[in-house]
Amino acid sequence: MPRWRKLGRVFDPGTVRDRPWMKAFAQAPAALVCDDVVRMYVSCRPAPDADGQYVSYSAFVDLDRRDLFSVRGVADEPILPLGETGAFDEFGVYPVSVIRSGSEIRAYYAGWTRCQSVPFNTAIGCAVSRDGGRRFERLGPGPIIPYTPDEPFVMSGPKVRRFGRTWYLFYIAGCSWKTVEGRAEPVYRIRMATSFDGLSWTKVGRDLIPPRIEADEAQASPDVFEADGRYHMHFCYRHSEGFRSRERGYRIGYAWSTDLMHWTREDGRCGIDVSEEGWDSEMISYPHVFEVDDRIYLAYLGNGVGRDGFGIAALDGGFS
Repeated sequence: MPRWRKLGRVFDPGTVRDRPWMKAFAQAPAALVCDDVVRMYVSCRPAPDADGQYVSYSAFVDLDRRDLFSVRGVADEPILPLGETGAFDEFGVYPVSVIRSGSEIRAYYAGWTRCQSVPFNTAIGCAVSRDGGRRFERLGPGPIIPYTPDEPFVMSGPKVRRFGRTWYLFYIAGCSWKTVEGRAEPVYRIRMATSFDGLSWTKVGRDLIPPRIEADEAQASPDVFEADGRYHMHFCYRHSEGFRSRERGYRIGYAWSTDLMHWTREDGRCGIDVSEEGWDSEMISYPHVFEVDDRIYLAYLGNGVGRDGFGIAALDGGFS
């Protein structure tokens, strides 16, 4: 089983004073390993507008490759502007997952739009960078993974990987909205699509991970890593009600597979949990596994789903 040793919080957006679009949150960390730095992409928010509405941007924090707790720089501006009026990403670009493709870097992201009867809806878009991952350009104004009859809303949480010659996109799809104390809350499950070019995708069309804590369990951030002859998925999950509390908030789950299609869920083997006190004592979520110089790390969010930043843990031993 994986054994993750917490190293601490790496980045707190509250320490950045000259980026008005980064007032709070550093959500959904995703690593791009470069020559001297690990470029960690995160999603952040400015202060709410006069109506109390938020928008989300994605940007990056450069961490020294030899010392991941040394912040070498913060992006001067978001990697993408918000989408055009009426577009699927008009009000948010979050979360994002990055991958190299030849000389380009691709970003797969969830675009947010506001709704009337429910707070939001999301679909998955793609953008390309040709300057090392500083700025990206959309492939077009529409999503590459939109809503469909069997996946009608909340297409989000993309995590992209390549195994062999095949591209894999792990994501979440909404299955229902649940009214909790007068507010609509989404219930979503983990799904997968495959591609030979990373642009045209074929959906598997079914949930990969069964619910465990309740029928309306919500799952997010499915990240898959290959090691020791197996595929290992870390993801997060929560209750459908009261999930902003410590007792029912996000936790990190774990599943393994030998073929990427059939998964065995064993949350007791995930190797990481909330701390007794501090910035990650109430919840942990949005795991991302990455490798730097033969060391394997897990980046994750703490309390408030990343309101106060993200931290990392190191893998002690192997996955088996």
